[in-house]
Amino acid sequence: MTHITPAHFLDRRVNIALIGCGGNGSQMLTGLARLNHALTALGHPGLHVTAFDGDTVSEANIGRQMFSPADVGQHKSVVLVHRLNAFFGLDWTARPIHAGPSELVNVGPGVAVVCVDSAAARAKIAPLLARTAAYVMDLGNRASDGQVIFGHFRQADPVGGSVALRWPYDVLPELVDEWAIEDDTPSCGLAEALERQELFINQAIVTPALGILWEFFRHGRLSWCGAFVNLKTGHVRPLPVDSPA
Repeated sequence: MTHITPAHFLDRRVNIALIGCGGNGSQMLTGLARLNHALTALGHPGLHVTAFDGDTVSEANIGRQMFSPADVGQHKSVVLVHRLNAFFGLDWTARPIHAGPSELVNVGPGVAVVCVDSAAARAKIAPLLARTAAYVMDLGNRASDGQVIFGHFRQADPVGGSVALRWPYDVLPELVDEWAIEDDTPSCGLAEALERQELFINQAIVTPALGILWEFFRHGRLSWCGAFVNLKTGHVRPLPVDSPA
């Protein structure tokens, strides 16, 4: 069973909204730049990314996220986008704000990559994205495990033979459970942050996420649309496109 990529994702430049530039988001943005470079080299029109994050870089972010000591105090989205624009010669956009209704309504028939760190934040974003025609990829993690899920709220007129992707927040409703107990207390330093999360958990989640997008854009089809990763056990379990959960 496969999901076939709609033609307009293959023959024109695709808008991507990256929501959150922290642990997963900073790694994801760097990976998207590499993905874009490879796709354009192969003849694809490429990607245009708008990165949203209202937070600034702290000392605790250095080492676990894609920031250096010189970045402390600056907006995460601005630091990352300016760096990648200079490195790859891109024209991507940084928005040093938390994405809201007026921003997400313009995502259009593109892709929204959600890299926020709480169910409460997802609960605010999910209904807004459900009103758009965008595919949604959600990345989340705990201390040493996490998941990525790629889906669509409503896919009208799917390509013949294509299996529709499920809405990520139907697959895992707990992602938007505002009553879930979460520890969102800011860390004072890297050592404290590493007590809460393994150093490479974000990289482990982002790798299959980029693999999904590579299949989606490069090969025009998907047989899997997510993955569950556990660094303690070394297990990576893919989520087939026709799987109910």
